[in-house]
This record gives sequence, structure tokens and C-alpha cells, in this order.
Amino acid sequence: MLDSRTREQLDQLRQLMADQPFAVLTGAGISTPSGIPDYRDNQGVRRGRQPMMYQEFLSAPESRRRYWARAMLGWPRVRLAQPNAAHEALATLQGTRQIGGLITQNVDTLHDQAGSRDVIELHGSLHRVLCLDCGQRSERDSIQQVMEAQNPYLAGVDAVQAPDGDTLLDAAFEARFQVPHCPHCAGERMKPDVVFFGENVAQPTAAKAMAAVEKAAGLLVVGSSLMAYSAFRLCRAVADHGKPLIAINLGKTRADDLLDLKIEGSCERLLPLLVQRLST
Repeated sequence: MLDSRTREQLDQLRQLMADQPFAVLTGAGISTPSGIPDYRDNQGVRRGRQPMMYQEFLSAPESRRRYWARAMLGWPRVRLAQPNAAHEALATLQGTRQIGGLITQNVDTLHDQAGSRDVIELHGSLHRVLCLDCGQRSERDSIQQVMEAQNPYLAGVDAVQAPDGDTLLDAAFEARFQVPHCPHCAGERMKPDVVFFGENVAQPTAAKAMAAVEKAAGLLVVGSSLMAYSAFRLCRAVADHGKPLIAINLGKTRADDLLDLKIEGSCERLLPLLVQRLST
């Protein structure tokens, strides 16, 4: 049962979204019910160890070896993750044109798997691999098969899952790891096609996200602390234009002082209820 305050807030949101489509921005909180860990706690504080930075990945073969050894073990759980009720609710709202642009900070493609179309992947996708030498992209599954064949000693090793397909792997397992080479040019600087910490969002992607927000009647943030500037700037643009800025999120966000309405609750529970309200 919802408490009376949450029911009132959902009704407020329904009224705001009833006439013109909102854009939606999603973060890690929408995918945690699907078994994919997030980086931050309810106060927006980063959990665990520092993620690998972009310059660190570029600078040393040892860093790339460490990244890929851990990622090889983490990928199967990301690939097998399934959309949850929150992803499905947003796909339904997009299908009835009650939301416009769908922007995600996540790199798991669960929105696509739920049936959403034209998702703006602000931070890229783990399902692709980019060669930094020739610029060609490959499917992650094909690169995974190569890594598993070249590194059979890791078969059966159990590592704790971390955000974005990373794992907590003992350093002793990393020294022997054979890093994958590009199937197009044989280069060894292969990188998941995602935006690393310390790396900028590609300008065309940032511009597309901003255009979607500017076109919309308002912005609904789902499951994001908004600590990444690439997401926060979209919220600030909405607020600067005097449009409604709403969040469904458990815990603190960077935009709390900009929000017109904040509903504290689990998105996989609240979004299906929003769909019901908007369909009546």
C-alpha cells in the first residue's frame, strides 16, 4: 500500500504529464532491481573503490589488462540481466507517446530490451567494444569469446560483481591475462564503448540529449543521484526554462534544490502505478 503522501505526489505527476510528453532521464537506480550494482549510496557517496579513470586506461597496458580481466568475469551477468517493471513501464509510456525523449546514463541496454526506441545512451553501451587505434566497433559477445578462449585459467573463477560490468578480482589473477586485440586492425587498445570516469560525453550525444530536453514539456528523473555533470546539466537547463523537473529516486540528488517534486520510492514499484494513472 502507498502512503497518502506518495499517492498525492503520483497524482501530481500524472496531472503534469497528462497533456504534453515529458522527457525521461534514467540512472543506475532503475537497473539495480535487475541485479546490476550502482556506484553510489542514498547520500550520493561513491561506494567501494575508485573506478578506473580514462587516462589510466589509456596510459598503461597493465591498466587495460586489469580492466579486461575483471570485465571478462563481469560481462556474463550484465548480458543476462533482464529489464524490470520500471523499464517496461517507460517502454509503455513511450509507446503511448506520453513520454518523449528517453535518455539514460546506464550502459546495460535494458531500455532497448524492454522495447523502448531511440534511447539516447548518454554514457554509451557495454554491448559494444571500440578500438582506439582504428575506430571500428565490435560486438562485445564476440570479444568475450576471444578472451575466454585466450584465458581458460579464469574459467570458474567467482568474482564479486561491481558496477558497469566490473568485478572485484584478486590481483593475482590479472598478471597472466591476455588482452583482446581488435579483429579489424589487430590493435591492442580495445575499450568498451562507454564513457569512462574522466572522459567527456561525445558532443553529438550531449547535443541530442539537450535537444530532447528542450523539446519536452518537462523532465522526469528516475533512479539517479545526478552527480555526473552530463546528467545534472540537463536538469539545470529544464529549471532555467521554467519547466517542471521531477524525480523518482531513493535518496539525495545533486538537483534537490531545483526539483519541483521529488517522490522517494522504488521506481520499479512507482512507475507501473504511474502508467495506470495515465491510462485512466
